[in-house]
Amino acid sequence: MTEHPADNATPTSEPTAPPEPTARQRLGYVLGRTLPAELHDWVVGDTTGPGATRRYATRCLIPLIPILAGLLLIPGPWIIRTGMVLLLFLPFVYFLLALKNIYLRHRLVSHGLDPRRLNATKQRRLDQEQASYESRYRSAP
Repeated sequence: MTEHPADNATPTSEPTAPPEPTARQRLGYVLGRTLPAELHDWVVGDTTGPGATRRYATRCLIPLIPILAGLLLIPGPWIIRTGMVLLLFLPFVYFLLALKNIYLRHRLVSHGLDPRRLNATKQRRLDQEQASYESRYRSAP
């Protein structure tokens, strides 16, 4: 019995990762520009994937750091300087997180994508919980 090397060859069907934007495209994206259509999968992963909230908060908080550092350089007691920083920082973070879904939805719409993708993971989890509840407590008659 002879073996043919072609018989043992299996096609590799590894999923390919979506193409990543270049550094220039990424900078434009962070500043609010839209990316080309071939990068829409990356945009969906960026706005809805794991770590989306962390990336969103980081992108918004980094420009605030020089302003807050500048406020700490104003002459006066430390308690006043710290108070000024906290009076700006705490409401900024509060509204940053409160408006997260609105901003991410806008990001999807500006790229021509369906904004319902933003809630797809949450809806899938709620559907699983509902199915689990119904299978446990609502038995068929």
